[in-house]
Amino acid sequence: MIPKHIIDEIFQAARIEEVIGEFVHLKKAGSNLKGLSPFVEEKTPSFMVSPAKQIFKDFSSSKGGNVVSFLMELEGYSYPEALRWLAEKYNIEIPEEKAQTAEQIQAQNKRESLSIVTKFAAEFFQNAMWETGEGKSIALSYFRSRGFSDETIKEFELGYCPDSGSALSDAALKEGYNKEYISEVGLAKNYDGKLRDFFRGRVMFPIHNVSGKVIAFGGRTLKKDKNVAKYFNSPESEIYHKSKVLYGLYQAKTALLKHDLCYLTEGYTDVISLHQAGLNNVVASSGTALTTDQIRLIKRYTNNITVLYDGDAAGIKASFRGIDLILEQGMNVRVVLFPDGEDPDSFAKSHSQEELLTYLEEHTQDFISFKTGVLLEDAQSDPIKKSQLIHQLVHSVAIVPDSIMRSVYIKQIADRFEMDEQTLLFELNKQRRSISSEKDKRAGFEQKNELEVVQPLPKKQIKVSDETAEHQERDLIRILLSYGHQKLEIDTGEEEEDGDPIYAEVNVAQYLVHQLQEDDFTIEAPIYKDIYFEYLSYLEKEEIPSIAHFTQHPNREINQVAVDVLSYQYSVSENWKKKEIYVKNEKEHLLESVDSAIHSFKEKRINLLINNLQEAMKTEQNEEELMQLMVENNRYLKIRMELAKITGRTILK
Repeated sequence: MIPKHIIDEIFQAARIEEVIGEFVHLKKAGSNLKGLSPFVEEKTPSFMVSPAKQIFKDFSSSKGGNVVSFLMELEGYSYPEALRWLAEKYNIEIPEEKAQTAEQIQAQNKRESLSIVTKFAAEFFQNAMWETGEGKSIALSYFRSRGFSDETIKEFELGYCPDSGSALSDAALKEGYNKEYISEVGLAKNYDGKLRDFFRGRVMFPIHNVSGKVIAFGGRTLKKDKNVAKYFNSPESEIYHKSKVLYGLYQAKTALLKHDLCYLTEGYTDVISLHQAGLNNVVASSGTALTTDQIRLIKRYTNNITVLYDGDAAGIKASFRGIDLILEQGMNVRVVLFPDGEDPDSFAKSHSQEELLTYLEEHTQDFISFKTGVLLEDAQSDPIKKSQLIHQLVHSVAIVPDSIMRSVYIKQIADRFEMDEQTLLFELNKQRRSISSEKDKRAGFEQKNELEVVQPLPKKQIKVSDETAEHQERDLIRILLSYGHQKLEIDTGEEEEDGDPIYAEVNVAQYLVHQLQEDDFTIEAPIYKDIYFEYLSYLEKEEIPSIAHFTQHPNREINQVAVDVLSYQYSVSENWKKKEIYVKNEKEHLLESVDSAIHSFKEKRINLLINNLQEAMKTEQNEEELMQLMVENNRYLKIRMELAKITGRTILK
């Protein structure tokens, strides 16, 4: 738990424009800052940051919030992780209890406890490599022989697990870590109550989550025994799901944003070698088949993936499914094939950075050219195999969600094989129908041949319109949050001795609430109602809550709504002012704006009441109750006419 006063200190110190500026290139736009969305691909900037309100709003993805929620959305941090990230950036110390005993560790949240054990193991492995003779002679010399610099070794936190059998387990138990947790994260196995290290005698590759926490390990043996598996990986646990993790993403995420491109490879050493060679925007699927979750993780940073392959033909063909998964997510995929006998690791070591970048630039090809080149080697002049190849290519295009991209790809296939484009389009539509049908079946949907018979509701249950005044309620909340503390001069209706009108000064919040309460109106939409009544609780104490109270609210939904109502996509250009072109400003005509919002809300609410009364009158059989409904209806009709006079609107019904 982070103390409340520390959370407040973090929010006060953090500047949203500084933090977001580390991830998004921002330019001045009036009183705000504008940039390209970090969440979706766009060409016209729609991502806004308000330094004054300390909020952001992305109008392309509809995401918005404060500095903490930005880190949570972009980096996948939890709320405490985002706060800790900011605390570290602004040198704010977070007091924490040291959990060194088994009892203290068990008392913590289990997930956090597993993370603490894994962190301890990562530090132990590093110390074992750098500080012991065994580690230096075996692990450190191995990494250096692979061409890794000491700086790179430290950046990726590489290490070594001693070959003694239980060195890590003994050290962890001595420090008070829970035996079950040590086993659960795969660091050791329990043999008749005795722990034995799982990774003993292996060089260690820690696997980080996006916030930099070590959540798992890959361990490579240096022994020549063919009966010993070359790599061991941590088992799945509460903190590690291999299908949702990419090796090297923590080190690559800033470069992915900067270059708007992700190089995707297979192994740990591929990532490390390319990273050391200056290609920082590279990640790996850690030896597992590429998954949809991993692709979506990349998509948070860029929409462009270039897959790197070595010359293994069998491996390349097996990778076609991964390419289709990337296409299915609407991403742009290209491919680079390294020469026979080379992989990204070896190529990066044997070539200069300039040669590496030149090779990637000259040998990058789109997936159609790549797939065609690989499969045509098998097809040769066999028309049946050639037909199967074209079917495979069309299938890959069929899963692309964007219709324009599908058209471009189909034209490319038609040109490549000198075919009629309409024939390919016919096959494309056929495959898309088949794909859609399969998705419906998996989702449990079945086509019904007969029409559903809809039974009419009993007379007394005629449904009244679901229409609400939510839009008008939203505007009232916007007024409250934006201007609640602003002062208004209200004409009291009385006069001074000299005949001048007497004005009373009240703030917007008091005036708005009074106007609603005098007619017995309130806010009804659930989330706006929560904000409204929380605001009222402050007014009862004669206080006005700040904007930050809601934009930094611990309730994520309130936080999001506050940001949404306070965000504006456009601002008046400074050039207009220079040319003496002036636009009516809401703040300069505040009383008029507040009155307009209140009257619009009341009109909408009264219209709803009238509609409901008239629906009830149609079905009411009791003459006395019908008369009462008519009286109520006439009363609201008169009120509506009075409101129309004030707002100048014409009532058409």
